[in-house]
Amino acid sequence: MSGGVDSSVAGYLLREQGYEVIGVTMKVWPQDCISRAEDKCCGPQAVADARVVAHSLGIPHYVVDEADQFERLVIDYFSSEYRAGRTPNPCVMCNEKIKFGNLWSKAAALGCDYIGTGHYAIIEHPVARVDEPGFAVLRKGVDLRKDQSYFLFSLRQPQLRRALTPLGKMSKPQIRNIARSLGLKVADKIDSQEICFVPGNDYKAFLRSHLGETEFHRGEIYDVNGNFIAEHAGIELFTIGQRKGLPGGSPRPRYVVDLDPETNRVIIGDADDLVCDEFEIDHVNWHPVAGIGNPGFRLEATVKIRYNHPGTPASVTPLENNRARIRLHEPQRAVTPGQAAVIYDGDLVLGGGWICRGEPARRTEALGHLSAFLPA
Repeated sequence: MSGGVDSSVAGYLLREQGYEVIGVTMKVWPQDCISRAEDKCCGPQAVADARVVAHSLGIPHYVVDEADQFERLVIDYFSSEYRAGRTPNPCVMCNEKIKFGNLWSKAAALGCDYIGTGHYAIIEHPVARVDEPGFAVLRKGVDLRKDQSYFLFSLRQPQLRRALTPLGKMSKPQIRNIARSLGLKVADKIDSQEICFVPGNDYKAFLRSHLGETEFHRGEIYDVNGNFIAEHAGIELFTIGQRKGLPGGSPRPRYVVDLDPETNRVIIGDADDLVCDEFEIDHVNWHPVAGIGNPGFRLEATVKIRYNHPGTPASVTPLENNRARIRLHEPQRAVTPGQAAVIYDGDLVLGGGWICRGEPARRTEALGHLSAFLPA
């Protein structure tokens, strides 16, 4: 229970379905972040809100301290990805490693069989049989504006089989109406649109605070023609597709089109230089669908290259070593290393992985003369 309306109503719905429900709120804030966490998911106010809701629903409420694990598995990952010239996705990592990962031992100690959350996604559980456990299936939530299946793609079968997401077949207005009918104080609480541990959604300020200025990797900015533009204060401060904060002097908007963590070079270009039509993903998690995941097998699917991306048709070819090649039918902008690419067949999640650093096919011709700057 994060103290928001979604997890609060999820607890109510599970209780109404006959489950014995226990409310658990994770304290994930390192001590030096507590003063900035008042209005955040799992901050002090969120814990208080969750406790009040649990009392209203007549269920026990516990707070478990996951701050050390959150620091190690999410915040350190977040920082190290920027230092490597990639753009992290901490929500995916938190779901896999914390909410449906480390938290399980605490849930089991409380006698729980499942972990229920307020995610807008559908998890279909297999019919239990003695000789065949079956496979859990992950689908998009019916409210496509709120669908969060993207953030759950990396969950493995043991995690999916013990996960409950009762909001998946409902819309946000329905959830708020239920909360109002119950008189819950969080019924009209504003949804958080930010990374929970980054105050003001200013990741640069967070990195400065967390890493310190001396830990930034300074370097140089070049354009796609190999011309030196300026020096920069740290490769950690840039992401693919970024437009703000770049040196001026060009009559056209310029964007970050590539980052080289080996030389700390930042490459900038026009909007057209952001376009690509082929890339690879690694650490792929294939969900159990017949034939998928075998090297050489090719499938036609829809791929989302970031959470707020609508998805685009693509040909997907699994490779060795948990990698896959994705060829987009229509070139897309800002395919960003470090972000998740999630593969769908309609509303069914087939799998997904992390976008690798590399020189996409669509950009090879345009940026070929920059091969000395770009990583292999």
